[in-house]
Amino acid sequence: MSDPLLFNPRTYDPAHFDPETRRLLRATVDWFEDRGKRRLIEDYRSRAWLGDFLAFSAKEGLFATFLTPEPAAGQDEPGKRWDTARIAALNEILGFYGLDYWYAWQVTILGLGPVWQSGNAAARARAAQLLAEGEVFAFGLSEKTHGADIYSTDMLLEPSTDADGAGTGGFRASGSKYYIGNGNAAGLVSVFGRRTDVEGPDGYVFFAADSRHPAYRLVQNVVDSSKYVSEFRLVDYPVAAEDVLHTGRAAFDAALNTVNVGKFNLCTASIGICEHAMYEAVTHAQGRILYGRPVTAFPHVRRELTDAYVRLVGMKLFSDRAVDYFRSAGPDDRRYLLFNPMTKMKVTTEGEKVIDLMWDVIAAKGFEKDTYFAQAAVEIRGLPKLEGTVHVNLALILKFMRNHLLEPVEYAPVPTRLDAADDGFLFRQGPARGLGSVRFHDWRTAYDAYAAVPNVARFREQADALCEFVTTAAPDEAQSRDLDLLLAVGQLFALVVHGQLVLEQARLTGLDEDVLDELFGVLVRDFSAHAVELHGKDSATEDQQTWALGAVRRPALDADRAARVWARVESLAGSYEMAP
Repeated sequence: MSDPLLFNPRTYDPAHFDPETRRLLRATVDWFEDRGKRRLIEDYRSRAWLGDFLAFSAKEGLFATFLTPEPAAGQDEPGKRWDTARIAALNEILGFYGLDYWYAWQVTILGLGPVWQSGNAAARARAAQLLAEGEVFAFGLSEKTHGADIYSTDMLLEPSTDADGAGTGGFRASGSKYYIGNGNAAGLVSVFGRRTDVEGPDGYVFFAADSRHPAYRLVQNVVDSSKYVSEFRLVDYPVAAEDVLHTGRAAFDAALNTVNVGKFNLCTASIGICEHAMYEAVTHAQGRILYGRPVTAFPHVRRELTDAYVRLVGMKLFSDRAVDYFRSAGPDDRRYLLFNPMTKMKVTTEGEKVIDLMWDVIAAKGFEKDTYFAQAAVEIRGLPKLEGTVHVNLALILKFMRNHLLEPVEYAPVPTRLDAADDGFLFRQGPARGLGSVRFHDWRTAYDAYAAVPNVARFREQADALCEFVTTAAPDEAQSRDLDLLLAVGQLFALVVHGQLVLEQARLTGLDEDVLDELFGVLVRDFSAHAVELHGKDSATEDQQTWALGAVRRPALDADRAARVWARVESLAGSYEMAP
């Protein structure tokens, strides 16, 4: 039996999308299924470059259709748009088959960010043409010494002059970049640097480079993987005026706003990885006989697999709902700026927990060379560490805590956004500042709708307690510099936001309340664990310690409900296995 909550290639029919989107998504699934599991695993193990996948994408126009905004598309290309809903769907599919495929797509998205935000019409037209030709893109931001600290970039641009010494509007660029995906093959690399003749933020520049140019020196792939995560060096690279994408503060904003767009993709890639691994894990556990009984007969195994399943459902619900806020965003509604680091931090770390729970069950099977699980267990670790670490994104999430918990304002309800529309605001987000002024609707409304569900009610008690903490025992000025303590508080807040969007999406989709109740039982336990962690922090005050222990709750248990949810999990056994 196929579970409607999980992606299953055997039954997948994205009927909620337009015909061309459905065709491309289904064609992508079929391409992987036709290649088979043996080829998938062998390419991963041999670190083969993704040339065949990129050839498929070029032939079908996959990247071009999904990543060309409407204003950059020609009049005879009506299917092209930047649609976060279908981008998320493709993230999930590519994650399901392997993070290497997703990564080439993801860094193409990042490379396109500064271009689609640019006022340079020639560069936008060039990018659209390269996409149509099947090219990939790269995002030249990070450096070996400074990482993604764009304040300290050592990519230097010296203004070019003509024979009379007059400025041409172009530059000569020299410097190195590191951790740059697709740097071996990108038709266009969006590179961040700074001018040698202008101090401070006014000197920043984003420009377009070509990886095939003689002055572009490919140094190495810095990882042992099919992902080509390059180090490259520009040596007196000629940057013409028409190659300049942004200058000054606009270049700085383009860097951060590109990451706003790109890091959202990590959540749905994580979901795809977990789904494929779950089919393997449940099928193996159900067929494995230990002491005369299937492994799944043991209570602790049922608990671990059930927890993994409901956590995965929660990942999907949160991410699907976050899509709606991205697509409905505008200058007066920037709530996506909270939900974006939430998808990056919370959903991806939930993915790690899902894999760990299943790995505890299947044990040695998870290392075997003929399983997808063996690569999933490695790849799932990368997503929380890309586009900013968990700590960086938790610190960002904390900036919204007081306004979200205590200062709600009215907004019109955000509908489910599966319409075939271009998400143009993502490329005109404006200055990357002012996070403290972002306001939110009342989070309690989502919880109130499920007040009769025992574990939702139990978790609501903990959420209300967090509001009390912020009001009466919030970190003082000295503690506000103790990131170790603040991150523990951030984990508690993140759970409240996670639960809110899960509930909103549950309401919109009519989620089975047994699954919802079981999921919130897990969240109650998580909140209690983070509260205990806060209690043990070195700088926690006596009042904070007392609060922390008072916020601990025991989930509402129901053996019949647990049995019904387990039946859903058990039904996954044998419901999907990739062809050899």
